[in-house]
Amino acid sequence: MKRLLQSLLQWKLRILAMAILRRYRPTVVAVTGSVGKTSTVEAIYTVLSASFTVRKSLKNYNNEIGIPLSIIGVESGGRSPFKWLAAFATALRLILWKSGYPKVLVLEMGADHPGDLGYLLRFVPLTIGVVTSVAPVHLEFFKTVEAVAAEKAAIVSRLPKTGTAILNYDDKLVRAMAAKIPKSSRMFGLLSKADVYATGISLNQTNQKLGGITFTLHYRGETATVALPHVIAEHLVYSALAAAAVGITLGIPLPTIAGRLKKFEPPAGRMRLIAGIKKTLIIDDSYNSSPLPAKKALWQLGKLTAKGKKVAVLGDMLELGSYAETAHQEVGAAAAEYGVGYLITVGERSRDIVRGAIEKGLSKDHCFNFPTSLEAGKFLQQQLATGDLVLIKGSQGVRMERVVKEVMARPERAVELLVRQGREWQ
Repeated sequence: MKRLLQSLLQWKLRILAMAILRRYRPTVVAVTGSVGKTSTVEAIYTVLSASFTVRKSLKNYNNEIGIPLSIIGVESGGRSPFKWLAAFATALRLILWKSGYPKVLVLEMGADHPGDLGYLLRFVPLTIGVVTSVAPVHLEFFKTVEAVAAEKAAIVSRLPKTGTAILNYDDKLVRAMAAKIPKSSRMFGLLSKADVYATGISLNQTNQKLGGITFTLHYRGETATVALPHVIAEHLVYSALAAAAVGITLGIPLPTIAGRLKKFEPPAGRMRLIAGIKKTLIIDDSYNSSPLPAKKALWQLGKLTAKGKKVAVLGDMLELGSYAETAHQEVGAAAAEYGVGYLITVGERSRDIVRGAIEKGLSKDHCFNFPTSLEAGKFLQQQLATGDLVLIKGSQGVRMERVVKEVMARPERAVELLVRQGREWQ
C-alpha cells in the first residue's frame, strides 16, 4: 500500500509539473554529475539571479519527487496529508491563474539508479544541460564508472537542437559526451583547450586566516579576475567555471559574471569553514562523500597551513558495491599522504580507511574508529587543541554533521550553518 501511495503521489506531481512548465515555458538549466551538483547550482544561481527571476532547486530536491516540488515551488508535505493538499492547491493555482513565475529554473538532477535521469527528462524540457563530472559513485547499482557516464550523458542527449551542453573538459568521460550530440556545447575547465577556463588559481591564507580563492577567468581572448572570498576548496573553481559558461550562454558579459561570483558561497556541508571550539577551524564537508570528493577534500586539507595538528574525521562511504573496501583504503592512504596527523573514522566500512592510512605510514596510535558520529564527536571534543584544523566528511547515512555540531564554537547556529537540521532529520 505504501508503495502504491508513493507511485500515485509521484504521478500526480509529475502531471502538475508538466502542466506548469507548458504554461510558463521557463528556461531550464539542469545540472547533473557525480560530484559538485549542488555547489554548481548555487554558483549558477548567483550568476543569473541579478539578470533574471530565477528559482533554484529547493533543499536537496533532485529526484522524481523533489524535481516537481521545485518546479511548483513548495516543500515536501512529509507525512502530512494537509501539507500535500496545500502543495497541490499551489500547483493548480499556477496552472489555472497565470501569475508571476521564474524566467529561469536551475534544477539539480540526481541519479542513484539506471534510468533515473531518463524519467526526469521525459517531462522536464531542457534549455541548458550541465555535467560536472563522472566518478565511481552508486556503483552498487551502476557496477562500472562507464555505466555512470552513460546515465549522466542522458542530460546531453535529451537537449533540443537549440539547447547547449555545458561540459567539464578536464573530465575525459564528460568531454566525450560532446562528440555524441549534434548540438552546441561549451566546455569549462582548468585546461586552456576549454572554452571557459581558469588560470592563476590562488588560495589566500595568512596566519591561519583564510581569505578565499582568486583566479583569472578566460573566454575567447577576454579575461576577468574572479575573487571567491567564501571559497577555500580549489575544486569549487569548477562550479564557478560552469556558472560562467551558463552565464555566457545566456548573454551575460564576462566582467559582470566575475563580479557576481564574488557572492558565491558553497551550500551548507560543502567545504565550508566554521569556527570550532578551543580556537580551532572546521572544514565542514559533511553533506555526503564518495572516493573522489574525499580525496579532493584531503588534498585541500594538505595544502592549508595549521598552527596545530591536522585532523580528518571521515565516515563510511556508501553504495560503492564491490569497490567499497578498495575505495576506503585508498582514501586512508590519501589521508596519510596529504599530511593528516590524527584520523578519526565512523562506521564499519571506515575501518578500511584506518587500514589504508596505517599502511601508508600514519601512526596506529593516532587512528581511531567509532560506530556512530555522536561518539566520534564526543571523542573529538577531548582531543582538540588551539590551532587545530579539522576536516569532517562522510556519506549522508553516517550523519557527520553531528560531529560538526559537537565541536563548533557556536552550536546555537547549527540550524543556520549545518545540513540536515530540519525536524524530519531529528
